[in-house]
Amino acid sequence: MNERTIGGRRVFEGRVLRVEVLDVELDGGARSIREIVRHAGAVGVLPRRPDGAFVLVRQFRKAIERETLEICAGLLDPGEAPEAAARRELREETGLRAARLTPLGRIHASPGYTDETVHLFLADCEAAAGETAPDADERVETVRMARADLERALGDGTITDAKTLAAWARFLLLEERRDGRAAPRPPSPRT
Repeated sequence: MNERTIGGRRVFEGRVLRVEVLDVELDGGARSIREIVRHAGAVGVLPRRPDGAFVLVRQFRKAIERETLEICAGLLDPGEAPEAAARRELREETGLRAARLTPLGRIHASPGYTDETVHLFLADCEAAAGETAPDADERVETVRMARADLERALGDGTITDAKTLAAWARFLLLEERRDGRAAPRPPSPRT
């Protein structure tokens, strides 16, 4: 399967993203239009303290008009490596420093309309937390959660943020591999 771009135009460019409308040709010659949100990329960090508690951030998200509870996250600066961005965002939003940063892979936020890639990390943090330094237009509150409380919030729908759900799933897979347990195999696709 492939879609060949045969034309397009930029219809919006903002501080964080730009929007393009592309004319595409599908296999077989049919034509269609795709609206694409272009994004520089981001990082998401699941911080774990030495006592085993996790640290999330609570913030208001205007797009959904409510507060969310999520892993700390932020945009990649131009030319910035994902690991450097993860360490920066961790310090800015939680005041914590990572003693060890473990990659949890990357996800595509919603590939039906955006090319946003989020690089996920587990941060095993040092005990002492410093001052937070969120962006000027950002209001975040750190929330320390025992594992059982975090799992309850993930399971009961309190946490709906996709990157947080994905980071937790990847964290569980990492734990399974470290413990020598086999991860469940996905079902075979039907033909």
